[in-house]
Amino acid sequence: MSATIWGPDGKSRCRWCSAAPEFLVYHDTEWGFPVSDDHRLFEKLSLEGFQSGLSWRTILAKRENFRAAYDGFDFDSIARFTERDVDRLLKDEGIVRHRGKIEAVINNARRAQELVKREGSLAAFIWGHEPDTQQLAKPQTPSTSAASVALSKDLKKRGWKFVGPTTVYAFMQAIGLINDHVEGCVIRAEVERVREKFKPPRR
Repeated sequence: MSATIWGPDGKSRCRWCSAAPEFLVYHDTEWGFPVSDDHRLFEKLSLEGFQSGLSWRTILAKRENFRAAYDGFDFDSIARFTERDVDRLLKDEGIVRHRGKIEAVINNARRAQELVKREGSLAAFIWGHEPDTQQLAKPQTPSTSAASVALSKDLKKRGWKFVGPTTVYAFMQAIGLINDHVEGCVIRAEVERVREKFKPPRR
């Protein structure tokens, strides 16, 4: 089976973006493009954690609800959440009501604050785990990589939760730490052009 499909504009794209109508826009405008904003990085890592055991379509459909429930994924705000907020979120039908995942985001918000104090920004820490250019030049197919295992271990060592290697690999794909658009996908070349101009934040 081909790794690409033809889009509505007659150009080829990664096959997975045809699995649901809303995937096309996400694929064309977000997935794989480099992200350096701390709140967006925290959001993407949190949502990948919520996806564990579920489909990305479920999470994407609820994303605006998640943003409203978690104060736009401002981790300084989330770090102040209390047990009352956990109870509120467990009653929120617009999000995934899983106590462990809900509490993990609050815990991770506090860990993110600690990282910012040490590293200057969450982005500087995350982009410090960018794989070498040889890896970036190749489309990836597995659900983990040496880089995702290393980042997962580093986060867990610092007290983060729901950040296993598979979750972290999906996060790395989503934020452009790697370009996993398949060869022949029209967006792959676009992501590469954006990456050439992108200056990763450093510690």
